[in-house]
Amino acid sequence: MQKITPFLWFDHQAEEAARFYTSVFKRSEILTVTRYGPDAPRPEGSVMTVAFRIEGQDFVALNGGPQFTFSPAISLVVNCETQKEIDEMWERLSEGGAKVQCGWLTDKYGLSWQIVPAALGQLLNQKHPEKANRVMKALLQMEKIDLETLQQAYAER
Repeated sequence: MQKITPFLWFDHQAEEAARFYTSVFKRSEILTVTRYGPDAPRPEGSVMTVAFRIEGQDFVALNGGPQFTFSPAISLVVNCETQKEIDEMWERLSEGGAKVQCGWLTDKYGLSWQIVPAALGQLLNQKHPEKANRVMKALLQMEKIDLETLQQAYAER
């Protein structure tokens, strides 16, 4: 069992969201679905929680009601190896949501994601501040991240 599990509060879309997320990522699965019983705050038999796993990371989604919603103060980072993976994750997760800036997006459930190249940390390495500054300047001009443009900014002389 992992030590920390993100617990995501939805109004009533926990199962729908979990099924969507597990359809986007290759190594993913629904683990368990629990239902509200009698005398619960939601209708008996309706989905209470959905435990699911994405790329080895466990999550729990709760149908808790409309009291709480997501905010960009918390986001999930997806480290992508290739531009193709960036493009696929960006398009799938932003469907019905909002594309923001610097690889950030909000999905159709209001959850914030950062779709970034795995190499971003190396490109922003402070051992080469002039290169890192060029990369950051290029990054700030983007919605979806273009890895080749960042690599070119890093390589400039």
